[in-house]
Amino acid sequence: MSAPYTVRIAEDPADREACFAVRKEVFVGEQGVPEDIEYDAHDATALHVLATGADGIPLGTGRLLHGAAVAGKTGGDASVGSLGRLAVTRRARGLGVGAALVRAIEDAARDLGLTAVDLHAQTQALGFYERLGYTAYGPGFQDAGIDHRAMRRPLGPA
Repeated sequence: MSAPYTVRIAEDPADREACFAVRKEVFVGEQGVPEDIEYDAHDATALHVLATGADGIPLGTGRLLHGAAVAGKTGGDASVGSLGRLAVTRRARGLGVGAALVRAIEDAARDLGLTAVDLHAQTQALGFYERLGYTAYGPGFQDAGIDHRAMRRPLGPA
């Protein structure tokens, strides 16, 4: 049986708007992240992924920063990508959408020749990322008033 959703790279402006709508619903609406810090200059150069239901409704999103844009997030290592802004709508939670988005971002990172993926996980999501092979490192920190930890996963062959 196939999943009740598809995950793809956001290719056009409509896809990107769908990604931003999911982020607004989850981060701004549910978590209270100020809208003026949710969207940033990285959005223009990031690789975005989008999950949609069979009905075309956006269910989740995430982004991959790479190259010069990521240096500040990965200690200057250009071979490491930065996964971020991973969000799944309430109606899609528990369906595997989040894991599918992470794997799609990892596949894109491999295609770009990256050797690892870093991320800043909300502490309540540490277990989710650990199950996907990520390891926490460094001290905890706050971002947008939410506790986070840095995590990394080396990328082997697909």
